[in-house]
Amino acid sequence: MQKPKRIAILGPESTGKSTLAAALADYFHEPWVPEVAREYLEKLPRSYAFEDLLQIGVQQMQLEDKLAGEAKSYLFCDTDLRVIQVWSLHRFGKIDPWVLEELERRTYDLILLCAPDLPWRADPLREYPELEIREQFFEQYLQLTKRSGFPYQIIAGDAPERLRAAIEAINLIESDDYLSGTRGL
Repeated sequence: MQKPKRIAILGPESTGKSTLAAALADYFHEPWVPEVAREYLEKLPRSYAFEDLLQIGVQQMQLEDKLAGEAKSYLFCDTDLRVIQVWSLHRFGKIDPWVLEELERRTYDLILLCAPDLPWRADPLREYPELEIREQFFEQYLQLTKRSGFPYQIIAGDAPERLRAAIEAINLIESDDYLSGTRGL
């Protein structure tokens, strides 16, 4: 049995990652991995600490692996450990070694990197409504994505445009003339 293609959806806060993951799952009739951090932080009776990011990362990867067993062709991952890496460095100035080791071990067939061109949507768990900060985070995700060596596509525009661009990128990785590489599609 062939393993499903894992597609990571990354980007700063309020860039439509969850919306895109759910829409792709619906379009392709495949599962998607929701962001564990949301539920974890909603239940946390205090501000999050450095150690919480490791727990979030471990739980995210466990859920991803579990849902990969339910996927036929694709698994849409609403985040990956690059998000933990960026937040950990930003908030605490360090990264747990497990996160870095797991990042080296995990592979994705495509990364969809969501641009911060959508209007900010307030949410009690979101921290940075300033476009300048969201753009800085986007640049960090872009650099990490490029370094990963996985194919990637920057996704921008409104929700229908994002879905259309994501589907095109997914179809491209399925085409005969597709070459894996370190550049965007």
